[in-house]
Amino acid sequence: MSIFKRIGNIIRSRKEPQQPSPQSTIHPLEGASVGDIAQVDLEEYVISGKVAYSDPGYAPHRYAYYLQSGRDIHCLLVEKGRSYDCFMCRFLEGGLDDPSDVPTRLDVDGNVTYELEHHRTDRTQTQGNTDFRSGDQVMVWRYFADQTRHFFLQWQDGKFIAMEGTRIPSGEVKIMKSKP
Repeated sequence: MSIFKRIGNIIRSRKEPQQPSPQSTIHPLEGASVGDIAQVDLEEYVISGKVAYSDPGYAPHRYAYYLQSGRDIHCLLVEKGRSYDCFMCRFLEGGLDDPSDVPTRLDVDGNVTYELEHHRTDRTQTQGNTDFRSGDQVMVWRYFADQTRHFFLQWQDGKFIAMEGTRIPSGEVKIMKSKP
C-alpha cells in the first residue's frame, strides 16, 4: 500500500460520520403505518388503522393501532413517556350518552372493578380504518384494576369506544414494514 493511500484512509476515517436522517430515528412503535405487520406475543396482525393522539402543537404521545387477524380486530395502544407502555386491547360493547356521565369507578361483568387513573383531551390524526376522524378532539379516560389490567374509554363527537386490555412489555411487539 502506498503512502498516499494510507494518508487518504486516515483522512477519510477522521471525517464525521453522516447524521442519520430524521425518518430513521423514529422508534418502530411510533413509525408503524397501515399495511405493516405487527407481531404481538408471537401472533401476527395486519395494521388496518392508526390513530395518533397529541396536544395541539406537540408531537404525538399515544398511538392506537387497529390490528386485524381474519375477522378479529384488536387494538394495540402505545403510550410514549420515559419508556413505551403497550396495551393489547379488545373492544367492548356498551353505552353511555354523555361524557359528563363517565364514572370514576367501573364494574365490568361483576368480575373486575376499575378505578379512574387519569382523563385528558387530545387531537387525533388518523390513517386507515379507525373509529375516529382526523383533526378532531377526543376525550380519553384510562382506568386500572391492577398492574396489568386496564380499561380505556374514548369519546369523540357523540361516540364512545370502550377497550379492555392488558399491559405487555414493549419488547414483545415487533413491527415489520411493508414494501412501499
